[in-house]
Amino acid sequence: MSSGRPTEQSPARRRPARTLGVVAAGVAALLAVAGCAGPAAPGAGVERLADTTPAATGWLHTDGGTIRDLNNAPYIIKAASWFGLETPDCVPHGLWGTLTIDEALANIKSMGFNTIRLPFSNECLAATTIKGSVNYWANRAYNLEGKRPLDVMDTVIARAKANGLQVILDRHRPSSASQSPLWYTAAVPESRWISDWQMLAARYRNDPTVIGADLHNEPAGSATWGGPAATDWQAAATRGGNAVLAANPNLLILVEGIENQATAGGTWWGGGLADAGAKPVTLTVPHRVVYSPHDYPASMFAQKWFSDPAYPANLPAVWDRNWGYLQKQGIAPVLLGEFGTALATASDKAWMTSIVSYLKASGMSFAYWSFNPNSAGTGGLVQSDWRTPERAKLDALAPILTNAPGSSPTPTPTTSPTTTSPTPTPTSAPTAPAPAPTTSPSPSPSPSATPGPAGGDALSATWRLTSSWPGGYVANLDLTALRAVPSWSVSWNDPTVTSVANSWGMKCTVVPKTSVTCTGSDWTAKLAAGQKVTVGLQVNAAKAPVNPALTIR
Repeated sequence: MSSGRPTEQSPARRRPARTLGVVAAGVAALLAVAGCAGPAAPGAGVERLADTTPAATGWLHTDGGTIRDLNNAPYIIKAASWFGLETPDCVPHGLWGTLTIDEALANIKSMGFNTIRLPFSNECLAATTIKGSVNYWANRAYNLEGKRPLDVMDTVIARAKANGLQVILDRHRPSSASQSPLWYTAAVPESRWISDWQMLAARYRNDPTVIGADLHNEPAGSATWGGPAATDWQAAATRGGNAVLAANPNLLILVEGIENQATAGGTWWGGGLADAGAKPVTLTVPHRVVYSPHDYPASMFAQKWFSDPAYPANLPAVWDRNWGYLQKQGIAPVLLGEFGTALATASDKAWMTSIVSYLKASGMSFAYWSFNPNSAGTGGLVQSDWRTPERAKLDALAPILTNAPGSSPTPTPTTSPTTTSPTPTPTSAPTAPAPAPTTSPSPSPSPSATPGPAGGDALSATWRLTSSWPGGYVANLDLTALRAVPSWSVSWNDPTVTSVANSWGMKCTVVPKTSVTCTGSDWTAKLAAGQKVTVGLQVNAAKAPVNPALTIR
């Protein structure tokens, strides 16, 4: 998905439109939080940082269909995506509240994951400042204020190491506003795609916390596998992979599939690798290629196999044909790079049970989409408070999160990473082409003009549209407490609204085709005098209202 798989675009034909309800904002630094050492406890800040868990460091390599660690033991990568660095915010989402980087990472580690998949955009790599809101007070131990997004990436990687996690860097999109079906755009040519990857590979060359490079998120639309040069993703992945390995020969190179396969037909964006067996990506450094398809349930897009009378028993054959055969035949390992669901329908639950069973039986690596609760269509591994685990999802994932026989929990540690600071360069994630489906949750397009604030006796509020698509939109509310506010609600008219798909920092109800009303919850239930917060929601509606008048209570 783009920026958190639910891209803030409508679902495309074959690929899921994962709209992350892109939460562009956050709580101002006025939130006072008590300090604590090490990974933060819920609601706490961090005065100093302590390494409480040995880092899961160590370069990995491939051997036929198996990923192995430094001791040559089979190793299963169990990743969760934490998006935001590829969105217009240029910072991992959730840090606008009292969540700290260590708390998020410690939570992910406690769930049974050993790796973070960290999406980024080329635009954010080149940015000189963080664009989204961050509660700098809660995250004061990291000294993020005034830093570049690249510096934030450094911090997340360093804290991942301290929390016993490894990192896969995912070039999710060139522009932070949208995905791109090909690995290049007019604004971000192939030369920049490659130079940015080389910069990152060199930057973390001495740090085995960074184990892999996911070259480009969800090739789609006109992307081919062995077609004309301008669209040949197999050839581009070969060039890109070789360039990365020239800067750091120890990285795994993750190669996603395409949407429109020559031999097996259409599938998800990034999901088709049926042609890779006959025409593999062969790199100058051997034992580096890991294929990384994406797969989603029927709630993301009604692929033809979901209406097969044999569903869900037909799914393993679909996966075998499109990508599973690569690992089963010993051609190369497969890491299922994105999969996720809100588990809201019987069909989705059947899909989840089937894909978890498939991954377990094959010993396949994976990256779940996503940690973030603001991923539209899939939700996250935590609830809207960014802390409380989504128990049903973790229960469904339990068979592959527990350590199976023959899979090492974490690679053997090697030398500690050396910190370097080369100049940053950008990354990317697929944009939803008109006819082709969107992908995993993605960030929102450029925000619309900000309406003027509405004010009440105690509260001032500004409504901001951050993304929209046919059938829905994402909006933020920037709130300022003019005095202490024990409770609050904000309403606005919306003549096409049908429901609220997701919200953060507030609870929302609708009067269909009439209005939306949201009330403070979680960290915004009560506001102190002078406190500023940003909350948001994803709405199902035919179109977004334009600068709606707000009623504040």
